[in-house]
Parts: sequence; C-alpha cells; structure tokens
Amino acid sequence: MKIGGLQKVTLVDYPGKLACTVFLSGCNFRCPFCYSKELVLPEEIKNQPEISEKIFFEFLNEKKEMLQACVLCGGEPTIYGNDLVEFIKKIKEKGFLVKLDTNGTDSEMIKKLIDGNLVDYIAMDIKAPLTKEKYAKASGKEDVDIDKIKESVFLIKNSIVDYEFRSTIVPLIHSKEDIIQMANDISPAKKYFLQRFRGEKGTIDKDLESSKPYSDETLKEIEEKIKNDFQVFKIR
Repeated sequence: MKIGGLQKVTLVDYPGKLACTVFLSGCNFRCPFCYSKELVLPEEIKNQPEISEKIFFEFLNEKKEMLQACVLCGGEPTIYGNDLVEFIKKIKEKGFLVKLDTNGTDSEMIKKLIDGNLVDYIAMDIKAPLTKEKYAKASGKEDVDIDKIKESVFLIKNSIVDYEFRSTIVPLIHSKEDIIQMANDISPAKKYFLQRFRGEKGTIDKDLESSKPYSDETLKEIEEKIKNDFQVFKIR
C-alpha cells in the first residue's frame, strides 16, 4: 500500500462521523478534471512523500478514543487488490468504521468487500453517462469496462451498506443532457450528489484550469428534472 497522504481529522468525508482520510497513491483513470496529480500520475507520485503503514497504524492506535472511522480514497484504492482487503481488515480490527471512495471499475473487489463486511459506507464516482464513448472522454481512458461500472452500481444499490453516488460536473465535458442521463443511469438510488467543478491550478488537463462551473440557474433546471429519483439529492 502506498499512502500518499493522511488528513488526520475530518468532519465532512464520512457523513456523521469523526474520521481520518487516507489518500492512496495510484489510479487507473486519468480524468482531465482531476486535481490530485500527485496521487494519480506516476511521475508525480514518485515525488510525493510516502507514509508507511507502520506510522499510519501507530497513528490509529493513538486516536482510538477520538476517531470513529477511516476514509480510504485516492487515486483509486481498489487497484491494490488483496492488499487493500488486508489493509482494511487491520483497520476494522482496531474498531474503526471504513468508508471507501471508488470509481467502481473493480466490481469483483467491491463485491468482496461488501460480502466480507469490510466496508460500512461506499461513495462511488459516476464520471459520465454509462457508455464507452462518454466514459472515455471523462476518465481519460479508452478501455473502460462499462459492464463492470454498471455491475458496481447494481451491487452497491442492492447491498445493506450505506452509500452515495456523486458526479463532478464540468461544462466542457458534461452537457446538461449528459448530467440528466447520468442520473437516469443510476436511478432510483439512495443518495446522489452533483459536485461543481471549479477550475484551479493542477488539473491533469491544464486547459480546464480556467473552466467556469455551470450557473446556479442551469443547475436548478437540472435539479428539477432528476431530484425525485433519489431519496437525497444535493448540489455541492
């Protein structure tokens, strides 16, 4: 496990819980709007200071009385396969809840984690409407297995694990019709959040650094078309 960062306390990453957030290096996507290059691009990862598992678990031991949960994000945590399973087991053995942030490309791993009662909350990113062409544009990868993405959505929706779906929306990548289709592709579902992309330095595609988000008026129009398909719907 390559731990590229640790946020020691967060009140927002795990709903209703005081948690820490573990940033795992490495990703199988190259989303052009991603602003975590240091966790995604190999040439950036090698320059990122790494936190050893030993130091991380020493930290957890010290915070047993304070923290309730660990959030595992990236990058993409599921690329670590069985190493991720063993990592989570160690966290669970210490009494912490575990939230997984994932892009859903490894449906077999998601099933394994759910069946093994190793995750308590899953947040899955929906990058685009569930077609190969749309996902290629939004993920920066031509060979996305859309069937696995769909399977992950199905598994998460039909498990007893609490969950949310979320989409970062970028006007230069997602049309209004795309956003509505993304919602239709996963509905009905428990929770869906649209996240405004705000251009900033450090995105994988530098052309997006000056990108402007959708207007509040446009987002309201979209909200009215899709909000009733979810128990909870919010624009962040």
